Amino acid sequence: MSLDRDARLKELGLWPVWRRRAVAARPGPGAPVAEGAGDLAGLDWAQLREAVMHCTRCELHKTRKQGVFGVGDPNADWLFVGEAPGADEDRLGEPFVGQAGKLLDAMLAAIGLQRGRKVYIANVLKSRPPGNRDPKPEEVAACLPYLERQIELIRPKLIVALGRFAAQSLLLTDTPIARLRGRLHEYHGLPLIVTYHPAYLLRNPADKARAWEDLLLAQATLRGLQNRDAA
Repeated sequence: MSLDRDARLKELGLWPVWRRRAVAARPGPGAPVAEGAGDLAGLDWAQLREAVMHCTRCELHKTRKQGVFGVGDPNADWLFVGEAPGADEDRLGEPFVGQAGKLLDAMLAAIGLQRGRKVYIANVLKSRPPGNRDPKPEEVAACLPYLERQIELIRPKLIVALGRFAAQSLLLTDTPIARLRGRLHEYHGLPLIVTYHPAYLLRNPADKARAWEDLLLAQATLRGLQNRDAA
């Protein structure tokens, strides 16, 4: 973790929670990550998935049906990150199913993408909060390292943060989503675009036009990177 991230965690009040989880030794191959295991740097894709499925870092493991690791191409160019599993995701073990998942698939198709083809979909939290309540800060602090390791392994060309919690967790900010969307951000050298969560768009269809603008910005950003690399 960088010094900048340490400082921002302190500002957000997450530092003590993080430190309590950063003192244990790295798990061996295939070993579950128990409470307090903070070093995921040595885990490969299969080990990381196993760690998520057996994680007990926060209280959510007591109420979930299963951990929801993510779905898609592990060598994806595009990484879409949401907030947390809902009831359907908890039951099926896959992020973004149900009506929100159908809308996300439609959003992907609108820019020529398809779930599983150069696209990976994950959440900040890997366990469902009871009643689909908002994630607690200590839950985000406990679970974010899994997503960070996924990003390291996938090495996407672009990240799309779906919704306020995903955007604020990745960017370490409390800025409202209305001020985050519509412009280019950066996550550890990777371009990051913020847009609305599909579940929000189902409740607020008038904002679908703004989400479409965000997707076009993401598409143009990636196309510009590809043209630069090809030059």
